[in-house]
Order: sequence, then C-alpha cells, then structure tokens
Amino acid sequence: MNTIDPAWEERIARLWNSIDSCDPVTFVAGIDRLAAELPPDSPVGYFERAAAQDSTGHPDLAVPLYRTALAMGLSGIRRRRSVIQMASSLRNLGNPKEAADLLTAEVSAASDELDGAVLAFLALALADLGREREALSHSLTALSRYLPRYNRSLARYASSLIAE
Repeated sequence: MNTIDPAWEERIARLWNSIDSCDPVTFVAGIDRLAAELPPDSPVGYFERAAAQDSTGHPDLAVPLYRTALAMGLSGIRRRRSVIQMASSLRNLGNPKEAADLLTAEVSAASDELDGAVLAFLALALADLGREREALSHSLTALSRYLPRYNRSLARYASSLIAE
C-alpha cells in the first residue's frame, strides 16, 4: 500500500523544493531520514531515495533503488515517475536499449500529465540507438499535445515518419 501521511508528504515536498539551495550530501541525508520514517516495506521510501541519488548525480545508485520500489509495488504517479527516471538513468549509464524498452511499454500505460515526459525520454533513448526518425516522431507527438493550433496535423505528420 502506498498511502502516506499527508504531513509526511508536505515535509518531503518542502525538502524537494529546497534541492537547489541544499548541499547534495545534506539533501540526500534529509531524504534518507524522511524515508526511514516509513515502514521498511514501503516502496515510496525506495523511490524517494532513488530520486534523491539521481538528482544529485548518482544514477548508478538510483537504478537499484528504482528497481526495488517498482518490484515492491510502487503505484500512482510515483510509479510512472520511477519508470521515467530509471529509464533516463539507464540511458545515462550507457543502456539506451533497456531505457527504450521500459519507456515503450510505458507509452501504453494509463494517460496522465507525464505522457509528454515518457515520449521525450523515449526519443532520447531511441536517438542513442540510432533510431532518429522514430525519436523525432515521438518528440513531435509529444509536442503536438501542447500546441495552441495544428495539433492533429502535427500528430499525423509525426505518425507518418515511422509508418513508411
């Protein structure tokens, strides 16, 4: 179960909001302290620790924590964030194939405000794999959702890049 006390959520949100003014070691320690307040079997604690490592330049330490959080049943928006962030870390660590596989599967997941992020990070992984046309298609598809006009036209053109 991923239900967390709202007061805890507020405290972790405040800490995340302070990341730019915090020393990385101090920031990670703060996240670790808050995560330790959760039950040991809480996937949320693993996710928050992973995100903290990732955000302070340690994708190698983040990936195993993301994997654990997902294996423990992380759900909701944190689950999708975990997939995106882990895929980005995997790509940065030289594994764009696994990143692309994770994000390709995520494209089929329930739609939410992170759809554009899924497509954008998928495009990066595909570009690393030499699949630039497919990457451009995903990038333009993501962009088409935010344009004030020409949404359908751009989405059709984006789709046609890989339909050939």
